Amino acid sequence: MELLDITVALLTLITLEVVLGIDNIIFISILADRLPEDQRDKLRRLGIGLAMVLRLALLTVLSWIMKLDTELFTIAGQGFTGKELILLLGGIFLLYKATRELGHMTEADLEGPAGTKATTFSGLMVQILVLDLVFSIDSIITAVGMVSELWLMYVAVIVTVIIMLFASKPIAGFISKHPSFKVLALSFLMVIGVALVAEGAGYPIPKGLIYSSMAFAFFVEVVQLRVLRKKRE
Repeated sequence: MELLDITVALLTLITLEVVLGIDNIIFISILADRLPEDQRDKLRRLGIGLAMVLRLALLTVLSWIMKLDTELFTIAGQGFTGKELILLLGGIFLLYKATRELGHMTEADLEGPAGTKATTFSGLMVQILVLDLVFSIDSIITAVGMVSELWLMYVAVIVTVIIMLFASKPIAGFISKHPSFKVLALSFLMVIGVALVAEGAGYPIPKGLIYSSMAFAFFVEVVQLRVLRKKRE
């Protein structure tokens, strides 16, 4: 590949990986918000670092990843591959967690801090590990479809994780400071969960449609926030 082609492919792949990684950041940030403040940064760093380790590990077994597109069995005329099963289960888990987090928010509002169950650091790490695995497999398969050079994938993953590490704290602080955006973020996770289930069932929803809808909802929320600020002034 020529230098220009390599640069364009690398920048495109990094951009796509960052977009896919935002889901990870939001999920980790919301879970970290349930810990004492002195433990939140540690959970975010470990969660994102774990995502990088998983992605790099999966790249080393690229041949196995490619076999995930092989049909394993058929139910009612619908074939299922290893990738589809992982996405299906991951989507169901994400829907469950997003719904539960909305429930925790409601409990906290109605009953105060004592109304929510105690959360352990290790328990949250297990949940992050599950979603890291789902997002990592989706990310690697996307990368494989875009470029053929393994070293480009390694570079893209490392650069993406560095960006995520720097972006995680501001994103987490913003979500924590604005409860309405936390609800919006959880809604986004539910949309991603539905998309994962749909793709796992063999009916993929175009990612462009999903992210454009999310971008529009975010824009509306930003406008609403600005209007409320002006009214308070």
